[in-house]
Amino acid sequence: MKTIYFIRHAKAKKIADSDFIRELNNKGKEAAKLMSKRLKNRNITPDIIISSSANRTAKTAKIFAKNLKFNKDIKFEKSLYEASIKEYLDIIKQIDSTVDTVFIVGHNDTLTQICELLSDSHIGNIPTAGVFGIEFDVMEFKEIEARTGKVLLFDYPKKLE
Repeated sequence: MKTIYFIRHAKAKKIADSDFIRELNNKGKEAAKLMSKRLKNRNITPDIIISSSANRTAKTAKIFAKNLKFNKDIKFEKSLYEASIKEYLDIIKQIDSTVDTVFIVGHNDTLTQICELLSDSHIGNIPTAGVFGIEFDVMEFKEIEARTGKVLLFDYPKKLE
């Protein structure tokens, strides 16, 4: 079995010199802490974390790593910023077969679209700091195909309000 937890970056400040360098705002930092602790409470930990290198996704990934006591290097992929579904699939299919659980921290709209494609779900939108977990009955990530995943969880901060 292989499992992917897709995580949308937490809420960011609206103003910056460029979209790529936008910082997390205070609400976003708290939401990332909350969601990472919710995963920890479920004993969900990654073997690897792959994140867009945009500032807000990198910071979100680091908060998750810290709270889950993930002591390995985060793999930053610039290609996840403004990535297409095909680019997400290319990254997924390259994940080493020794890995069982991966966190992918990225951006909407593609993040929601890849989750819907792989799980055959119709969620419409993954909110900021949202987590969508999918399990696949495969031995290697390169075997993952559309609509073959089983949804394990869909959690996000506003769900708790």
